[in-house]
Amino acid sequence: MSAVEKETPLGAMIAGLSMPAKGWSRGAREDASARLHSMGLPTRRDEYWKYTRPDTLTQSDAISASVFHAVDEAPLFDEIDRLKIVFVDGVFDEDASDDLTLEGIRIERLATADSDLHWARDLYGTLESNGQVPVERPLAALNTAFATDGVLIHATGTPSKPVNLIYVHASETSDVILHHLIKVDAGAEMTLLENGPAAARFNKVMEVDVADGATFHHIRAQGRDHERRAATHIFARLGAESLFKSFTVTVNGVLTRNECVIELTGDNASAHVAGACVGDGDFHHDDTIFVTHDAVNCESRQVFKKVLRNGATGVFQGKILVKAGAQKTDGYQISQSLLLDEDSQFLAKPELEIYADDVACSHGSTSGAIDEEALFYLRARGVSKSEATDLLTLSFLAEAVEEIACEDLRDEINGRLASWLERHRG
Repeated sequence: MSAVEKETPLGAMIAGLSMPAKGWSRGAREDASARLHSMGLPTRRDEYWKYTRPDTLTQSDAISASVFHAVDEAPLFDEIDRLKIVFVDGVFDEDASDDLTLEGIRIERLATADSDLHWARDLYGTLESNGQVPVERPLAALNTAFATDGVLIHATGTPSKPVNLIYVHASETSDVILHHLIKVDAGAEMTLLENGPAAARFNKVMEVDVADGATFHHIRAQGRDHERRAATHIFARLGAESLFKSFTVTVNGVLTRNECVIELTGDNASAHVAGACVGDGDFHHDDTIFVTHDAVNCESRQVFKKVLRNGATGVFQGKILVKAGAQKTDGYQISQSLLLDEDSQFLAKPELEIYADDVACSHGSTSGAIDEEALFYLRARGVSKSEATDLLTLSFLAEAVEEIACEDLRDEINGRLASWLERHRG
């Protein structure tokens, strides 16, 4: 890189990054680097970044973020039998991780998978590249080009337990890029859990290819380190009669940008993406979703709920695109915020773009305060104001949490939300 190139914002950001010199992913990485240089880094002038400042996600070094040590509750998903894969500041921790062998599934690491004929060769970067149209996503291209590690998961059957990716934040200046690739074969089914703050700044891409008749469940909890910053992307492609369900719960975090790009390419496919977040004070949370229907009789649901107070900001940008020929599409989108004071704000941009005439698509977005009549009803029966507010808040979030198929996981997420609300009373 020339001295002039290093003086540009993009040059300064990638100056300290290196691409693997060889290997099966090299071609895809070079293509992603070319896309990145063509697009440049995001700015507030970009249509889908006008509500979220990308500055701290694109500057050359991560801003320092204090490490939070939880002592008041057990680690998330601790009571669930699962296969644990642990990354500490983006570095795989073999001692803290379980053996990666599990029936019905093959798990490898991006950093060590070296076969030129690896199954991931034809998939790595493909869904990310497809997801760059019609909206450019430069941070995802940067990830594909320079990701240092991640997991490669090939589900050939139905494993007996979920896989849990655990992200540990240990260094206040950690700057982590991880890329995960998941392939779910026809008729197979798997569940992926994610939790932890990961780093001071975290850039993550997950590409998920769900074949005909396959099922993929995803439950993610973004960690409690409040000063962390994160930009995450999920790119999913669904075959015929497949099911994709993704849910994210976020508490704390000074800046979080979650993007999800889904293509329904096979008839009778179903995609559900949902999120619940609770933010207090210096908190900015952005969900940006793009769902493309390109097959017949497919269903999609977007359900996002945000609880904001003390000046917190929530953003939702969601689009349903129905291509010509995608008849009998059923698309549902709802984004709602509960503002617990007059200082917080919710910015929403719901969109429908439809080129078929036999569809049922809807979208809605609302902001509001606590229902005073419901609050009065609970207080009249001896419930304190703070407890009543928490109960009504959990009720507001319920539609999003109900998108989790597993009852045990649903109960655990509800419990964590209740604990957060209790800690932040007043």
